[in-house]
Amino acid sequence: MNRRDWLKGGAALAAAAGMANATPSVAQGTKPRSYFLTRIYKMQSGPSGKLLSTYLSDALLPALQRLGLGPVGVFNLSYGDATPQVYVIISGNDLEKLAKLDLLLAKDPAFVTAAAPFWATPATQSPFITVTSRLSIAFEGFPQLVVPAKEPRILQLRTYISPTFAAHERKVEMFHQGEFRIFEESGARGVFYSDNLIGPDLPSLTYMLSHKDLAAMDQNWKNFLSHPDWKKLSSNPRYASEPIVTHVDNLVLTPTAYSQI
Repeated sequence: MNRRDWLKGGAALAAAAGMANATPSVAQGTKPRSYFLTRIYKMQSGPSGKLLSTYLSDALLPALQRLGLGPVGVFNLSYGDATPQVYVIISGNDLEKLAKLDLLLAKDPAFVTAAAPFWATPATQSPFITVTSRLSIAFEGFPQLVVPAKEPRILQLRTYISPTFAAHERKVEMFHQGEFRIFEESGARGVFYSDNLIGPDLPSLTYMLSHKDLAAMDQNWKNFLSHPDWKKLSSNPRYASEPIVTHVDNLVLTPTAYSQI
């Protein structure tokens, strides 16, 4: 993907704000590129988790379905100093709906009723500390989210932050030059790969892999790093002449019982 494609994503976002009417980029024939709205709830320790879970399962997910958005993933952060955190990843082809989501939810009477216990919590008893949002667009070479099999699994969410936009473009290019396939051949199932358009720590990309468990995740990465095509790709001077990723956020997430991903 080049800078012109990235700017197309930005133009589409402007359309969502009412500045224009744009059509999502098309990859692989007529397949549209999905958008992803990620919301990260940094939680208070204690019973507030139950209140958020009820809100997500009984109010938010049904409302998103009525809006034609989804599938939606809801995950608990399994490991790390930042726990407890809840990740909600909403996929959809309608960028305007994602951009205006809270405005649309406020006009849904069923949602307002179901969400009342969560939304009306007194400020002194807020169930969360902060909510962080990020908007992304799927890579051209992996335009749609792939829902993993409904079996025991963990999800690995990885964000690569690059030092410059040129370096970021080269990292995105690496995925299109073979990383998608190498992950699959190594046993790690790709769920989505995306270019972050709005949010913290830009320029960056975020992708999700599905593994059976922690042991399988470790083995899949060993397979990946020893794969001859990865060794060849990662040693290419175009990608190896200077650092193109300066920081990696690596999270292990556990899906909730009602997660659609």
